[in-house]
Amino acid sequence: MGPACHNGKFACRVSLLLRDDRPMITRIEAARRVGVPVLVSALTVVEAVYGKMDSARLHWLLSRLQVQDVTRADSITAVQLLSDAGGLHGHKYAIDALVAAMALRSPAPALVLTSDRDDWSRLCGDRVQIKDV
Repeated sequence: MGPACHNGKFACRVSLLLRDDRPMITRIEAARRVGVPVLVSALTVVEAVYGKMDSARLHWLLSRLQVQDVTRADSITAVQLLSDAGGLHGHKYAIDALVAAMALRSPAPALVLTSDRDDWSRLCGDRVQIKDV
């Protein structure tokens, strides 16, 4: 959930950070240099970790990000977003819908970096900037 280095919040793909993806690391550092908060959903952390994970690295990465809790209101909003998006449901869309709800509760403008542009367009329309990574 956040912007590509303009006023607001910046959301990142944790999985890319965990794989030392240079473009994502560069984006995060650029956002940090100009004072743009870099937010990540607690759910995204769980989703991003796979296989053998260096827990020290995970903790270090998370110390550089603002990990956001999921609230009850986020859950209700996510259900409504799924319904409004034409009845999306199930585990394929659940985390995206919750992160979308969190992005929508953040002060605008918000930018989300994702590989699932179609899901996000359906969930948020033009209320959140979406950038492919």
